[in-house]
Amino acid sequence: MTTATVSSRHFILGLLAQKPMSGYDIKHFLKSLGWLIGSPSFGSLYPALHTLLRGNLVTVKVLLREGKPSRKIYSITEAGREALTEWINQPAKSSAPLKAFVMRLILADNFSPIGLTAYLQQRRAQVAAHHASLEKTGGAMDEEINLGQRLALDYGLALAFAELAWLDSTLNRLSQPLPEEVVQGDSVTSIV
Repeated sequence: MTTATVSSRHFILGLLAQKPMSGYDIKHFLKSLGWLIGSPSFGSLYPALHTLLRGNLVTVKVLLREGKPSRKIYSITEAGREALTEWINQPAKSSAPLKAFVMRLILADNFSPIGLTAYLQQRRAQVAAHHASLEKTGGAMDEEINLGQRLALDYGLALAFAELAWLDSTLNRLSQPLPEEVVQGDSVTSIV
């Protein structure tokens, strides 16, 4: 599991690093973001969980419930955390689709602050290059472009422009000192 793209296994490890979950919990979470990242079927989710289990990257605890089906709660192991950290620390592929970017973004809690900033800066460079390429294409085709092509080009430019604005704003926000905080265990809690 050492590729820098987002496989369902990496994504599941990242979610389980945040908190133990059942397969149903994972599916429900992914369904809530389906419009943005797609929603895997139970047919792909459970084989991924079983692969992680066989690889000792997760454990499972069966909770018996009276009058209800038992519930399997998956937790990440130390080996799973190491595999996740190894993957998180790899640079993302420049050809990675938007879905892969967003899936890694959801796992931002697993990045170091420097790693997250580097990841967002890398994405910004990719989007800026894409935006420049679209502008060049639009300028070269201006006379011979039909309505549908113009609309698609304008849409692509608007998306790239909006993402650049979001990336700039987010990078600026991440570079600012945090408000007064109290560190509690592994998390930071704002007292504002």
